[in-house]
Amino acid sequence: MSNAFFEIPIAANEPVLSYAPGSSERAEVETELQKLLGQKRKVHMVIGGKKISSGIEKDLIQPHDLSHKLGSFYEGGAEHVQQAIDAALAAKEKWAAMPWQERAAIFLKAADLLSGPYRARMNAATMLAQSKNIYQAEIDSVAEMCDFFRYNVQYMTEIYAQQPESVDGIWNRLEYRPLEGFIFALTPFNFTSIAANLCAAPAMLGNVVVWKPSDSQIYSAEVIMDLFEEAGLPAGVINLVFVDGPVAGDVIFNHKDFAGLHFTGSTGVFQKLWQIIGNNITKYRSYPRIVGETGGKDFVIAHPSANAAQVSTALVRGAFEYQGQKCSAASRAYIPKSMWQDVKEMMGKDLASIKMGSPIDFGNFINAVITEASFDKISSYIESAKSDAKAKVIFGGSHSKDKGYFIEPTVIETSDPKYTTMCTELFGPVLTIYVYEDDQWSETLKILDETSEYALTGAVFSRDRYAVKEATDTLRNSAGNFYINDKPTGAVVGQQPFGGARASGTNDKAGSILNLYRWLSPRTIKENFNPPTDYRYPFLG
Repeated sequence: MSNAFFEIPIAANEPVLSYAPGSSERAEVETELQKLLGQKRKVHMVIGGKKISSGIEKDLIQPHDLSHKLGSFYEGGAEHVQQAIDAALAAKEKWAAMPWQERAAIFLKAADLLSGPYRARMNAATMLAQSKNIYQAEIDSVAEMCDFFRYNVQYMTEIYAQQPESVDGIWNRLEYRPLEGFIFALTPFNFTSIAANLCAAPAMLGNVVVWKPSDSQIYSAEVIMDLFEEAGLPAGVINLVFVDGPVAGDVIFNHKDFAGLHFTGSTGVFQKLWQIIGNNITKYRSYPRIVGETGGKDFVIAHPSANAAQVSTALVRGAFEYQGQKCSAASRAYIPKSMWQDVKEMMGKDLASIKMGSPIDFGNFINAVITEASFDKISSYIESAKSDAKAKVIFGGSHSKDKGYFIEPTVIETSDPKYTTMCTELFGPVLTIYVYEDDQWSETLKILDETSEYALTGAVFSRDRYAVKEATDTLRNSAGNFYINDKPTGAVVGQQPFGGARASGTNDKAGSILNLYRWLSPRTIKENFNPPTDYRYPFLG
């Protein structure tokens, strides 16, 4: 029986290892890569703590090596979604009643397991199935996931400590209940850590979850579930299903106990889900919480006072790390005419030195895009730009899917600030640049703000503080994560809470206390120590 106020370990960001030649961590992940490549895994759904198969198997591929299958996964149907809901609801009462420190211990243990014995396996799985180089895998699938677990535990305790005032004779309390029902976590391919957090954050607060990952992230999703199990997460708290989105939605969004959606993915899908939930609103026991981080058309704008080398480096890293498949990736840039030749020359030299290929070769900066559909979409925009009078492909532009889904880092220069690739989210290694006249700084800021429906991330480069202030004010609603003299990618849990508004989502800031509030339903308890015994108030005398 608890009779103490427990203090948790203070959260700190997980160190990112270097994987330099000769390092022990590099040797460990290389060994794990070869081990996984030598296997043909069959990945099961996990429902109520049990591994579930089906009659349908689908291949697990490597986007950079289509000839080598990693194994297969069992695709489920509507019956598996219903089983997952039933398992979640069966686990709910006992899990919600679990003391908070016991829930905290599970996820703190998961972080320590991940940073230790699971590190190489999680990195290797993410590298192979999601085509990430070792650095991109490390900052995502290990460091950020550890940070999510540790900081969310800290935020949870901060929330629970928030209590109302009490006056003489009265004791007021706030009880932070989980939501009444189950949460649906619908997660993306591009960040293993986001997939883990979208189901773990609600679960940490006593909720139960049905989790549907992207097909392209299933390989590392298996590692996440193994991690949760070893950390002591009870059966049924998080249930993993592999089904088509509409199949899952038809069951989940018609269930009376649907309590919330935790989503990262495309704007179009999120808007459709919101519409379905709205149409079904009378079916639910409570109003569902809808939390989503969606698309982006993230920008970099340079003031004439900016340092050209800093701008060039920010563009190369911000646009092309992980093949531009980060929600925050720089995909449009506004460069002053006086600076353009210097930036162009520096970018050209950097891009000429970049190697592209399999993540197994640690010398490759660029790997493959995730699917054939993504490859086809991105390459079609590149080909259109090659023949458009308003655009010019100045770097890259080559692409091939003979061995894998490879697209060369591509830079397009346009004379039209509202050219299609300045507006449309491509989610690939394509950066479009508009060169503006130096004396059109203020006007260009307004054009930038009006060009895109999205508002996720953006960056301004300037050594002129008045210009920084003007950009910060003019672009107040253009980005939920705004960077000054830095690239618009690389948000760190505990430092830069992540999320945007407009068509980029609900801006509930994953990796912050703000997100956790969404998975709680507070109950106010007032206790009167000396209740009145006469209905009459003094004024009646």
